[in-house]
Amino acid sequence: MRILYTLSRYFVGTLFIFSGAIKINDPVGTQIKLQEYFEVFSSDFHPFFEMFVPFTLILSVILCSMEIIIGVALLMNYKMKLVKRVTLNLIIFFTFLTFYSAYFNKVTDCGCFGDAIKLTPWESFYKDIILLFFSLIIYFLHSKLKNQVGFFYIKIFDDKNFRNGVIIFLTTVCLIVSYTAINFLPFIDFRSYKIGNYIPNMMQPSEELKYSYIMEKDGKTYEFDSYPLDNTFIFKEIKLLNPEAEPKITDYSLWNNDGDFTNESFRGNKLLIIIHDVNKMGISDKNINEFIDKVKILENGINYWVETIIVTSSDEKSIKDFNQRFDINLRTVYGDATVLKTIIRSNPGFFLMRNGVVRGKWHFNSFPVPKEILKGVNISL
Repeated sequence: MRILYTLSRYFVGTLFIFSGAIKINDPVGTQIKLQEYFEVFSSDFHPFFEMFVPFTLILSVILCSMEIIIGVALLMNYKMKLVKRVTLNLIIFFTFLTFYSAYFNKVTDCGCFGDAIKLTPWESFYKDIILLFFSLIIYFLHSKLKNQVGFFYIKIFDDKNFRNGVIIFLTTVCLIVSYTAINFLPFIDFRSYKIGNYIPNMMQPSEELKYSYIMEKDGKTYEFDSYPLDNTFIFKEIKLLNPEAEPKITDYSLWNNDGDFTNESFRGNKLLIIIHDVNKMGISDKNINEFIDKVKILENGINYWVETIIVTSSDEKSIKDFNQRFDINLRTVYGDATVLKTIIRSNPGFFLMRNGVVRGKWHFNSFPVPKEILKGVNISL
């Protein structure tokens, strides 16, 4: 029992640390996922859940930090009377979320491991069932073994001051990392729009997609490699046989009043000023004029080499009012809000491409100067 208890602690603790470390690299990504869940719950259960939406970024930081701290506490066998309860309750909650997402097909990506590892809803649920099993072992065996030296015993973990210091240190690091990632973009970009990626290539399958056709006849189900010519079969569904070959990017699309702008965005040097929502910009009113002054430098200073374009998911009237208010004369195109939030975790943010290759990404707190932009597209002043 002692070995089983210790291995369970190490397994759950390590997975918690891994999951939390990936997500704390990108708290805004977890915030977006929490917003999805609260919006689903407010629609399916009660509007009460809408009240949590404004606090999703704070909840994201707390949740990511908790995963890391609880994971380390499990490894150190620290304050287990409290930690075992928190761990079990968290996993029960996560198991409910992933089951609800999978069974009702609500949130198709739980974000368990951020953008680093994508799991289907059912894979996420099975993962949580495994975690739940080991968490129950920890919960019930702790009271029987709390006075025994654990397997893989490390003596320094007996030092109360050392363990308290580790928790305080980790909490401080988590808050610093979160703050930095929120205000200056994630340290590691796991998304398909990271610097160096060729976007048009990411929009193509890695190999020919193969499908099978699920048909029904006389109450029996059949699966065919090609659509049957026999009209007596009733079509049920089409199944993708090699999902790993699907394009990494399936929803990148830009447009304006003249039509589709997607292919045009891959031609030449393009600096996209991405504004998710012009009415909910992260930049403060105090600093907005400074931001506009810098935009005008880009507007007037590099247009011979790099075309600067505003990309937004705001409605046409809102963005026109914004441009008129600050006398901005840049081409404006539109994109899907979810896609723009995936491209860059900053509102506004800056996204530089040279012939479809991502050459730079900047948060509005690290505004790029013209020299830095031109360097990104290999142009010297």
